[in-house]
Amino acid sequence: MSVLALGPSANGRVSGKAWKLEYKGRSQDGVKAKSFEDRMTETKKAQAIKKIERELKEEKQAEATRRKEITLARKKATEERRKLEEDRAKMGARKAARLRRKAGRSKKVNG
Repeated sequence: MSVLALGPSANGRVSGKAWKLEYKGRSQDGVKAKSFEDRMTETKKAQAIKKIERELKEEKQAEATRRKEITLARKKATEERRKLEEDRAKMGARKAARLRRKAGRSKKVNG
């Protein structure tokens, strides 16, 4: 039988966790590599981009709202015109019926 060589440790004992590596910090290497000023310039750029995007979105929303209002106003005007035409037609029919009655040509007589 052969003797196994043990690694250097207290009283020849070694941890069974040979797979466990030495602990390293959890922070990202990219964060440590950049200076504070670099990070702040990137943050300012990102904020400027977001501000521009927000403004563009608001402009687009305002344009869509304006178009909707114009469309609604046109529909309202069209409906109003249609109602006036119907009222005129009704008034015309009523007046014609009165005239026929005066002349003695009612629905009962003419069928």
